Amino acid sequence: MFAETAAKAQEVRDVTRIERIGAHSHIRGLGLDDAIDPRAVSQGMVGQAKARRAAGVMLEMIKEGKIAGRAVLLAGQPGTGKTAIAMGLAQSLGIDTPFTVISGSEVFSLEMSKTEALTQAFRKSIGVRIQEETEIIEGEVVEIQIDRPVSGAGNKVGKLTLKSTDMETAYDLGQKMIECLSREKIQAGDIITIDKATGKINKLGRSFTRARDYDATGAQTKFVQCPEGELQKRKEVTHTVTLHEIDVMNSRSQGFLALFSGDTGEIKHEVREQINAKVAEWREEGKAQIIPGVLFIDEVHMLDIECFSYLNRALESDLAPILIMASNRGVTKIRGTSHESAHGVPMDLLDRSIIISTTPYDEEDIKRILKIRCEEEDVEMNPDALLVLTKIGVETSLRYAIQLITTANLVCQKRKGTEVTVNDVKRVYTLFLDEIRSSAYLKEYQNHFMFSESEPEVEKEAKPMDTT
Repeated sequence: MFAETAAKAQEVRDVTRIERIGAHSHIRGLGLDDAIDPRAVSQGMVGQAKARRAAGVMLEMIKEGKIAGRAVLLAGQPGTGKTAIAMGLAQSLGIDTPFTVISGSEVFSLEMSKTEALTQAFRKSIGVRIQEETEIIEGEVVEIQIDRPVSGAGNKVGKLTLKSTDMETAYDLGQKMIECLSREKIQAGDIITIDKATGKINKLGRSFTRARDYDATGAQTKFVQCPEGELQKRKEVTHTVTLHEIDVMNSRSQGFLALFSGDTGEIKHEVREQINAKVAEWREEGKAQIIPGVLFIDEVHMLDIECFSYLNRALESDLAPILIMASNRGVTKIRGTSHESAHGVPMDLLDRSIIISTTPYDEEDIKRILKIRCEEEDVEMNPDALLVLTKIGVETSLRYAIQLITTANLVCQKRKGTEVTVNDVKRVYTLFLDEIRSSAYLKEYQNHFMFSESEPEVEKEAKPMDTT
């Protein structure tokens, strides 16, 4: 049962993801060398040398499994790259290490309790690498024969002939296997593996004997050797799933399809206890390995005192990920209390945390970041226009300057241009206000807005009621 759960979760991970250009889609890593020293510009990261070096140390500790159950706080002004550092850390860890991102305010908008939302986030960030031996059939496809009913109704049947260097065997095909072969576009000359337990077909590539058909196959085709020995063999397979995925698929009220809908609901504590016991048993037998992932909570100051109390307790658990938090607040009130604390985080959680500070970018760093964003968004920008945009970023904010890249490019396309010029940047600068100009406008015309605090109260004389 446990192995089937892992296989199903692996299939969910195989679903193609739609990628778009986001605020941090240009981040590829932390931009560090082998000595954990930050490069000036690397993997989309610019500046913040001290913070990136500190994150690099944390990265090495995470890889060695020495920091599970600890907390890191990224503290700094808005727009200083806190989320970018967290994303760079996730990219450096690789796809096998679970990385979960939530916002501090997100836990209050879900249709479940706050502690349940945080529990699910924690268990999404803990991976289980399960190793098992399974029977597979591996060989080169010689021929596929599919017989269709003359009437057009009924199930298709067929035969699949596979060979290795030592033998050749024909297998009968059912409706499900025929659909799998068709979906994977398997044809003669392909090297495939078939999992006997699940029937899943995996295409390894084309046989080297078909290398003469290179022009017909294309440059992306991968050529592999024909398998040796027996067609049927036992092979060790590794599945990497998260504890939350196992929770959902073993929860009778939700089931496997809840992973697709996202509506998992609250999961009973007894289910999690049974899964924890099973995972512990598999660890002792050497069949499973725990991978402490990363839970990143952005805007952590939006959590209340109950959530912070839960985090303190959860970090002491044996199954705890690395908790990375980010806050742009100074000394402010802790939500749910009247007490003030640094970054809006209680003192007891701050004592458990390693604090990494970020500093504002200088003019040269802003220029480099804007240039990287132009490349990411596929925008051709004139050097003079980039200089003006950099000046705008220094005087206003980096985020505002980044927003002007796409809008200036749209203005350029409207006039049938191929390169964003200074006039395009000036045009969008006049169209869209930044925070400083918007505040100045409000101060000048605040009496004309509704419910303005500085609006003078107009005393109205009571008029006698007309009773006629």
